[in-house]
Amino acid sequence: MQLSEQEIIRREKLGKLRELGINPYPADLYPVDHTSKKVKQNFEEDKKVVLAGRLMSRRIQGKASFAELQDSEGRIQLYFNRDEICQGEDKTLYNDVYKKLLDIGDIIGIEGTLFKTQVGEMTVMVKNFTVLNKSLRPLPLPKVDSEGKVFDEFNDPELRYRQRYVDLIVNPHVKETFLKRTKITTSMREFFNSRDYIEVETPILQSIPGGATARPFVTHHNALNIPLYLRVANELYLKRLIVGGFDGVYEFAKDFRNEGMDKTHNPEFTVMELYVSYKDYNWMMNMTEELLEKVATDANGTAVAKVGANEINFKAPYPRVPILQAIKDHTGFDVAGMNEEELREVCTKLDIPVDETMGIGKLIDEIFGEKCEHNYIQPTFITDYPKEMSPLTKEHRSNPALTERFELMVNGKELANAYSELNDPIDQRERFEEQLKLSEKGDDEAMFIDQDFLRALEYGMPPTSGIGIGIDRLVMLLTNNSSIQEVLFFPQMRPEKKAEVALSEDEKLVFDLLKKETKMPLNNLKEQSGLSNKKWDKTIKGLTKHKVVKVSKTDDNLFCEVL
Repeated sequence: MQLSEQEIIRREKLGKLRELGINPYPADLYPVDHTSKKVKQNFEEDKKVVLAGRLMSRRIQGKASFAELQDSEGRIQLYFNRDEICQGEDKTLYNDVYKKLLDIGDIIGIEGTLFKTQVGEMTVMVKNFTVLNKSLRPLPLPKVDSEGKVFDEFNDPELRYRQRYVDLIVNPHVKETFLKRTKITTSMREFFNSRDYIEVETPILQSIPGGATARPFVTHHNALNIPLYLRVANELYLKRLIVGGFDGVYEFAKDFRNEGMDKTHNPEFTVMELYVSYKDYNWMMNMTEELLEKVATDANGTAVAKVGANEINFKAPYPRVPILQAIKDHTGFDVAGMNEEELREVCTKLDIPVDETMGIGKLIDEIFGEKCEHNYIQPTFITDYPKEMSPLTKEHRSNPALTERFELMVNGKELANAYSELNDPIDQRERFEEQLKLSEKGDDEAMFIDQDFLRALEYGMPPTSGIGIGIDRLVMLLTNNSSIQEVLFFPQMRPEKKAEVALSEDEKLVFDLLKKETKMPLNNLKEQSGLSNKKWDKTIKGLTKHKVVKVSKTDDNLFCEVL
């Protein structure tokens, strides 16, 4: 590992701390009794406090210094005075440890008393401090010039998402997004628990990836010698629990879909699914309006959320628009009752690309997604989907070609999907068999036939309504973030590229010679390079310093090999 100059200096300081008998990574409990927020909320002059956190700035002026400590709840000013900290003759703790061996980013514990500076700043007079963790990498802290302009901000998305731990330290507003995410899920749990719905857990590893039309991740269980799938949805297991006698169950589930990545899709995502017996999709629409109005208000203090240039109002009620009517309104085509060939012709006229694996359901879905979805900014229920689009949904009570399903559109994207659940086991088997035909045509997102779920339905499931709400997308809306990566602590990233080492011309020459054989005697390599003794010594030292080659000794010779 090649270290920067600052990293080398920090490691040297680490060694000096140890030479002074200071353990830079102590195991002892540190008796924190205050946070920066608690100090400010309950400030009392001369009150004794014990805090811990990260040293974020310093202004050293001889035997005194002001500094900032950052903990989990904010920052507090510290005042270090040599004579307060070192009351005897030995001034090492201030002169050497604090002034010379501590760095910005180090984690320290503080014992002190509270006072206010002449300008009214709440401050801790440090009486003693303890090194709790020596930071070996410098933080990428932004700098502010005399005109107030900010430089060197840590704002590159690639680095921020990959090094979220640094992002959280140096960009305090990022933490607020995730605190609000917790508020959102807590609010939802309160809503469901107040109605006596039960929070449950269902399998993530499944023998059949059921409950949604999506491409799954597949793995293999060695002991059972069977393929297993990461769940694409938890729907079928939750409905088994309704069969088993629970009246209302919900789960915050991690689902996985082996599909593309963009600003609104991550291969691993969180969905809340709720199933309530003796209800239908009309009841579920009313419940969803009530839920989202509460959650938005709990998160932001208002039902209105700022999302980019739009203001989204989650206050009930929301418009309800049948999907076929939405397509007619936005394209001019009435696709009701069209067969597959006719739908393909419509797609051609609308410049929507299709392929031979797509059946009626997918063709209608493509038309709506391409030409209609983006028009629904305010919360809108899109209802009554064709049966081909909804293999788990009950047939519409007044039109057998449709189903009792809705999707909630907000800011031009789907936020929720809900049904009057299909509980006729014979009809469900036929729908699964239609999905099997799509799979045989090449649709790798078509559903599997889940024989055990069909068996459960044969024991009888009461009339039930279910909904799935995308938690990541809901958090995006309520925190005004346009990218899903902003609301996931650790979004999926492409493999990190190794930093390329810049080699000199002579180093490239020797390295290319060595790559042909991987390992060769040092003298042979030097002879082939044709370099003078001086250039050779400089070149081989450079290559070993860059850690691209190593030199090893045997009884007979010295060898050089590629690392």
